[in-house]
Amino acid sequence: MSTLKTVLVLCTGNSCRSQMAEAILNHELGDRVRALSAGTLPQPKVADGAIEALKAAGLPTAGLHPKTIDAVIDEPIDLVVTVCDNAKESCPIFPRAVPRMHMPFHDPHGEPLESFIKVRDEIRTQLIPAVRTALEL
Repeated sequence: MSTLKTVLVLCTGNSCRSQMAEAILNHELGDRVRALSAGTLPQPKVADGAIEALKAAGLPTAGLHPKTIDAVIDEPIDLVVTVCDNAKESCPIFPRAVPRMHMPFHDPHGEPLESFIKVRDEIRTQLIPAVRTALEL
């Protein structure tokens, strides 16, 4: 089996969309991908709605916590996915050239659980095939 490809999902607060994307990618593509997430300005904790939406789909949430770019900058990243426009604009320069993909998703922060579930499902249906294609999985 080939080595796992590392995908970094980047957002501003690293409390919602990027956390859900990290959990979904690790669950759906975990045999081929190691997903990480980070934020340009991380929040103190993962949004309760994001955790609830993941748990409602039977997805693991253990270990999810907001991280800064600095926490992952030295990882051997194969693909950076920005999930908000602000993160796209402030995406850091990595030590080596890293392919990037921008897939913006609505920010459900502060909205009802249904909004988090909608975004979770959009991430699952749109991001999984895009990462498969980008990394030729």
